[in-house]
Amino acid sequence: MASIRRLVLDVLKPVEVATVSFARELSDLDGVDATAVRLVETDREVQNVTLVVEGEAVDFERVEACIESLGGTLHSVDEVVCGEFVPEEHVAHADATWLR
Repeated sequence: MASIRRLVLDVLKPVEVATVSFARELSDLDGVDATAVRLVETDREVQNVTLVVEGEAVDFERVEACIESLGGTLHSVDEVVCGEFVPEEHVAHADATWLR
């Protein structure tokens, strides 16, 4: 089976879990080389974030379990890249310029 190289997820996380801590916990998972979290919307108790997870062999189930252990909820899987490499059209987006 082809390994997952990139996931883009729509996630709802508790406000009390710092975004930096959220990203660090996920980046510590085996097979994950990098994470990026972009705030989309904040409410009193929750934040809607876009989570990008990249690596040589990302384990979707472990990512989902980590999100849940941090009190988050996975809303949707917005993008998945599998195989030996990230296709060219996704390389430009993969540099996380939207974080600047």
